[in-house]
Amino acid sequence: MTRAPLISPVLIAGCIIIMVSFAVRASFGVFQIPISEEFGWARAEFSLAIAIQNLAWGIGQPIFGAIAEKLGDRRAIILGALTYAAGLVASSFAVTPAAHQFWEIAVGFGIAGTGFGVILAVVGRAASDENRSMSLAIATAAGSAGQVFGAPLAEWMLGLMPWPNVFLIFAVAIIASLVMLPMMRAPAATRQEIEESMGTVLTRAFRDPSYTLIFLGFFSCGYQLGFITAHFPAFVTEMCGAIDPSGTLASIGVSTTSALGAIAISLIGLANIAGTLYAGYLGNKFPKKYLLASIYTARTITAAIFILTPITPATVIVFSIVMGSLWLATVPLTSGLVAHLYGLRYMGTLYGIVFFSHQLGSFMGVWLGGRMYDLTGDYTFVWWIGVGVGALSALLHLPIKERRVELVPA
Repeated sequence: MTRAPLISPVLIAGCIIIMVSFAVRASFGVFQIPISEEFGWARAEFSLAIAIQNLAWGIGQPIFGAIAEKLGDRRAIILGALTYAAGLVASSFAVTPAAHQFWEIAVGFGIAGTGFGVILAVVGRAASDENRSMSLAIATAAGSAGQVFGAPLAEWMLGLMPWPNVFLIFAVAIIASLVMLPMMRAPAATRQEIEESMGTVLTRAFRDPSYTLIFLGFFSCGYQLGFITAHFPAFVTEMCGAIDPSGTLASIGVSTTSALGAIAISLIGLANIAGTLYAGYLGNKFPKKYLLASIYTARTITAAIFILTPITPATVIVFSIVMGSLWLATVPLTSGLVAHLYGLRYMGTLYGIVFFSHQLGSFMGVWLGGRMYDLTGDYTFVWWIGVGVGALSALLHLPIKERRVELVPA
């Protein structure tokens, strides 16, 4: 019997679209200080814009999942890319906090249409059973690959041109990624899957306590990732000890804490490529709920140790690498768990609903980070909330029952 190949045109195309989408998304923290300083805004103003982006992404995820399942995957991706680019273009002309916050709604919906919910559903359907966990991990890791170069690229471009021009260039890049769309062809649904209505699938999932636990547990992932992506560059810029001008970092061109903040986001993305691929590999061998509980426990310990020690360039680098290895490792495991429990036909919608919890967490992490910074002058309180919700999430995953929920036609 011939083994199905792991790498397919669908996987390649999905990886490239996610990579570009996430490169742009991961760069927004780099704009935190330049935009706030140009207009004299409080830190909370642009933080709220990023928070709204994350919330809109969460709201849009099940919507775009349903659009893909009803009208076709490629139409959903095109709509997402156009919305994403329109939001970036409009943001480049925004000069008030309200305008930025409004247009980030479009950016968030655009990320939903070009990100995990739609792309992972297509990749999951196109992959064989034995390759599915690893395929989802590779597509997720592609998002981290975008994060590797997204923030440093934005930082470099900001040294050459005003931030509105960078937004316009990013909008062009989003549209250009659609060149991969002809390769996004997933197999047709089986007869049994077609007979299952969306209402039947959603009802069974909503009645299953395991689905509720998955939903609640994903909140902390969003909180931690949203807060770090939006605020870590600024946190490092302001709180990290000085870089030794004769040290290794300075010798490779990282001479300021601002540059280190951008590099930290890149390091997180780089480490996450390996961490996510390894999580996908383990997901085929061990119960996903225990792997998820272990990841959240490790994140909790890592964040606690980091905030309890002096912030130096060395601790920033170590934290970035360790946290990066755990960063999106939850995504292939969570999406794979949803597919395993409830099937592939409506995976986009079901995972999109779970992802909404993730983005509620992102909204809270990003907004609260900016709000507490303006009130207290630092991020310590927000860090400790992240530690607490991470520990809670680890506990929530333990009672999940990893058995397939059999669905019947409505």
